[in-house]
Amino acid sequence: MFHVLIVDDNATNLTLFRHLLKKIDDVESICFDDAEKALEWCQRNEPDLVLLDYMMPVIDGLTFIKHFRAIEGYKEIPLIMVTADTENDVRHRALDLGAHDFLTKPVDKTEFLARTRNLLALRKSQSELTNRAEWLTIEVEYAIKELRAREKEMVLRLSKAAEHRDPETGQHLLRMANYSKLIAQELKLSKVEQELILEAAPMHDIGKVATPDAILLKQGKLSAEEFAIMKQHAETGYSILCDSDSLLIRTAATMAWTHHEKCDGSGYPRGLKGDAIPLYGRIIAVADVFDALTSVRPYKKAWSLGDAKQFLAEQSGTHFDPQCVEAFFRVWSEVLLIHAHYQDDESVNIEQL
Repeated sequence: MFHVLIVDDNATNLTLFRHLLKKIDDVESICFDDAEKALEWCQRNEPDLVLLDYMMPVIDGLTFIKHFRAIEGYKEIPLIMVTADTENDVRHRALDLGAHDFLTKPVDKTEFLARTRNLLALRKSQSELTNRAEWLTIEVEYAIKELRAREKEMVLRLSKAAEHRDPETGQHLLRMANYSKLIAQELKLSKVEQELILEAAPMHDIGKVATPDAILLKQGKLSAEEFAIMKQHAETGYSILCDSDSLLIRTAATMAWTHHEKCDGSGYPRGLKGDAIPLYGRIIAVADVFDALTSVRPYKKAWSLGDAKQFLAEQSGTHFDPQCVEAFFRVWSEVLLIHAHYQDDESVNIEQL
């Protein structure tokens, strides 16, 4: 149903136009002999076509067009102005303000119907294009969500694959990922970055899939040769992930490559120092080491939370980025909640991310 707004202070013209519009299917006429009241109606309703007289008291046709076009979303609504044959200057000004077409007094019925049908067809095309654009936007958003879901699924599956060989549990991945998000939040990173860190963090040790079991599962301290092999997991993880077109996977690659770097340059694999270490790697380092210290491993008992916190404080500026450590400490109450929530004796469910 098309809604045609007719604005004319002459009651005879209103009756004529309303009668002619009945010859067009699916058209409802809305008539006003007061331009100001017509504008008030337009604030609450959206017409599909406006038939507008120029010569009206208080608010003339040109002023009406100016106010009408100022309403949000009304710039493209078709508008026909009715003028006298001699009012060329008025027509030029009306075109500048946004009129689409004109009818000359006295109005020819055939011309009226032809011009009205043409502009209603234009309005229909506009609506179809708008609906198409909205549909495409929805489809694109859906496709992006689907892509993101598949990316996250791949992250989770790869993380689980590494977990099956690693003595670290799935709960460790959940804890350190959530610790990392807390630090990112406290550092005022955007919500998008916070979620990116949360989802990518579980893949930081994916390179351990290539570490021999004899080393990965060894009960005692690693020899120098064994530790050299263990350190290769950072490079291996990066090589597995780095060539992806996905921002999520590339972020995980950066984390895998840099989470063992230290602020004083004594870390591996590249010996990066200070701000040369990507921020995500510096964040992950704090979260990963803290949880590793407070978790049971085949080669050690779990440290107390207080002792692990003290270790971070002592190593701030040498091993760890001081800003990341301070951010972690500022949200200590939330750290404790995460630690209590994700316990190693619970069933592993990485999907909780």
